Amino acid sequence: MGGRFSKVAAGVGLFACAVQSAQADTLRDALMRAYQTNPSITGARAELRATDENVPLAKANGLPALDASGGYSETLVTPTNSFLAPPRQLTAGAQLSVPVFQGGAVKNSVRAAETRVEAGRAGLRSTESDLFTRVVAAYMDVIRDAAVVRLNQENVHVLEINLQASQDRFQVGDLTRTDVAQSEARLAQAKGQLRDAQAQLITSRETYISVVGTTPDNLQSPPDLPNLPDSTEVAVDTALRENPQLDQAREALKAAGFDVDAAKAGKLPKLSVVVGGQYYNYLGSLPPLAQAQGVRNTGNGATAGVQLTLPLFQGGRPAAQVRQAKARRGQAIEQATAAERQVVQNTRSAYAAWQSSLYLIRSSRAAVKANQLSLEGVRAENSVGTRTVLDILNAEQELLNSQVQLVTAQRNAYVAGFALLAAMGRAEAKDLGLDGGGLYDPVAHYDDVRGQIWDWSEGKDAMPVATTTTGTPAQTSDVAPLGEDETLDLGVGDAGE
Repeated sequence: MGGRFSKVAAGVGLFACAVQSAQADTLRDALMRAYQTNPSITGARAELRATDENVPLAKANGLPALDASGGYSETLVTPTNSFLAPPRQLTAGAQLSVPVFQGGAVKNSVRAAETRVEAGRAGLRSTESDLFTRVVAAYMDVIRDAAVVRLNQENVHVLEINLQASQDRFQVGDLTRTDVAQSEARLAQAKGQLRDAQAQLITSRETYISVVGTTPDNLQSPPDLPNLPDSTEVAVDTALRENPQLDQAREALKAAGFDVDAAKAGKLPKLSVVVGGQYYNYLGSLPPLAQAQGVRNTGNGATAGVQLTLPLFQGGRPAAQVRQAKARRGQAIEQATAAERQVVQNTRSAYAAWQSSLYLIRSSRAAVKANQLSLEGVRAENSVGTRTVLDILNAEQELLNSQVQLVTAQRNAYVAGFALLAAMGRAEAKDLGLDGGGLYDPVAHYDDVRGQIWDWSEGKDAMPVATTTTGTPAQTSDVAPLGEDETLDLGVGDAGE
């Protein structure tokens, strides 16, 4: 049974030991697929493109407006006292209005829209970080749960051998029926634990499909996490400078300030230059008397002038709009403070979780080694009659528990380390080396639409970008068997320590 024990001990190395295959997926592959096809990120990009359009919308209020009008009328009943009115008439006209001064409403509305575009870009960065954190968690969950399944499979196999050995020794009178019953009970318990582990693996694989969009095929060990901080203070200081969620709240606060200035313009005068032209045609229906007096069947005219609007009383609307804008700016101030608090909390919590997992990795490794030696000693002592079968079963269970704790701690350390990078604002596509896959450029659409003034430039219809997962097969709990050369260490080391 020593060989079987060695295989169970080696099972802790499953975290790094995905099935050897040229088609194995890497963490970078998973991140890139999610970046390109996950609906949360593609939807956030569409939302940002919609936000971009607020800039040309705001600018349009300060641009000239050209209107044309036309009409045709026919008199059905001619009044008896009307001798000159034609029975039918065609009219056409055009008017050009050029805003000259609007109290700063347009300027501040444009500034607010441009600032909200910056906030939207920060929000897109935050969505990226959140998505990548979910991908890393899903990736590591699959690796961890596959390792736990394999550990439990080997444990069941060892307990089956133990039970057979107990039954054989019972047959020759070396053990009692109690010893056999204890082996049977422990095997039944181990099979239940295996089923739970298999169910969890299926759940993790389905979660991976939901986040990444493809099945988790032969996941490789993840790379070391770069640029992890040396202290909580360094982490928080970096987060306060670079966290995208905080950047978004700060930009939203700036935009709210411009909204206040735009609202104040509602009380100021507005000046416009107006130019118009008219054309009429009676379509040959002018009465003879009118023609005799020199009235023509067709004609045109033009007007030009300046229009000044000076608000005197608007029922309190401008003041209410200013008060409302100020209240919303107050809300933005509080939201910025709340975002700052949340960033500090998330950063400190992620750092603490990361450090705790690193410590647990070291203690779990020590526990695995100690439990290995303990199991070997108990088996040796059992062979000379100083230990019972139950002692062996307990030692085997303690070894399994420490192995599961180790793979779980390594998963938690990696995920917590990545969450720490995300909180610091360093878990975006450009930080993760995804440039080779072609990064989304949020500025390109903005540059394309910010100066658009043509009314018929409507853009392309929206088309699906994210991929569907309905065609992916239902996941199973199948895992590859343990290899003889697999080691105790997981592939992630101490997650950056």
